[in-house]
Amino acid sequence: MTTLLDITKIECRYRDVTVVQNLTMHINKGNLVSLLGPSGCGKTTALRAIAGLEQIYHGEIKLRGEMVSKPGFTLPPEKRQLAMVFQDYALFPHMDVNSNVSFGIRNATKKEQEKIAEETLNIVGLENLGRRYPHELSGGQQQRVALARALTTKPDLILLDEPFSNLDIDLRERLSIDVRDILKEQGISGILVTHDQNEAFAICDHIGVMNCGQIEQWDTPFNLYHDPVNRFVANFIGQGAFLSGTLVSPDTVETEIGTIKGDRAYSLPKDSHVDLLVRPDDIVPDPHSPLRAEVVQKAFKGAEILYTLKLTSGNKIYSLAPSHQNFQIGEFIGIKPMLEHLVTFQRE
Repeated sequence: MTTLLDITKIECRYRDVTVVQNLTMHINKGNLVSLLGPSGCGKTTALRAIAGLEQIYHGEIKLRGEMVSKPGFTLPPEKRQLAMVFQDYALFPHMDVNSNVSFGIRNATKKEQEKIAEETLNIVGLENLGRRYPHELSGGQQQRVALARALTTKPDLILLDEPFSNLDIDLRERLSIDVRDILKEQGISGILVTHDQNEAFAICDHIGVMNCGQIEQWDTPFNLYHDPVNRFVANFIGQGAFLSGTLVSPDTVETEIGTIKGDRAYSLPKDSHVDLLVRPDDIVPDPHSPLRAEVVQKAFKGAEILYTLKLTSGNKIYSLAPSHQNFQIGEFIGIKPMLEHLVTFQRE
């Protein structure tokens, strides 16, 4: 695949505070990726550095093989052939939708601009809304206008900075899928900055989980969930609990919920004290199981219910069950561990 963006060990600072350090990532043309992490981890600063809005103090950024950022040199944003979509839409209230969408088009007549705007609005599902003004549109429609404006410049790369954070959950999920489909159809690469892992999972091929200005793990959504490289990633991605255990063989852990044999081996010495990551989908209700746990909390999620269960030791784990398995708080239920992916960390 054709390399589009190469970032090598960049460092960004605000005054004397380093907010991004030793950050390295690689994106091929057509890839959709995410910088995912908690507030203050440096993900937006990294995105701004890619856009040319922040200088870097170490490392380098190459776009299409061309150096665009290094210490002492920053190619201006308008010369990078990329586009940015913000969380606040950044639409001009006094312009209609067509004018907003065509704002970045240069070297074209008014008629050509309108034609391009209409074609792009069709791509994002807003045909026949070109004469409306931003205040006449819903939040989701306004964000589609912002995306359409970005598409009109035919960029190689679109930078998405928390683009769905102002929308309600249902609309956020629907629009994120639509944006993924649009970018894939147009063959445009994208970098999404978000703190919402569901959003990143829905859109992206690869995700970089950031913490304290660095990428802790760059991987597929599946691997981030099932094979986190450290405790931070394990805690940040998905839900789960850690249970104390003893490594009785390279691929087997003895715990209070039984002997768990997994799909990978660890090089720790036998009888090492470890913590086993247990996800909600690892624990299945089973009325015939002798292993019992008390339901202490439940969260109805439509097709599923997330149960918080207390073991006899007092430790808590989670179980995700079909919603027709409707247990009551205080009820003791049989549970069966189904851990296909063994994830353990040496006990701290």
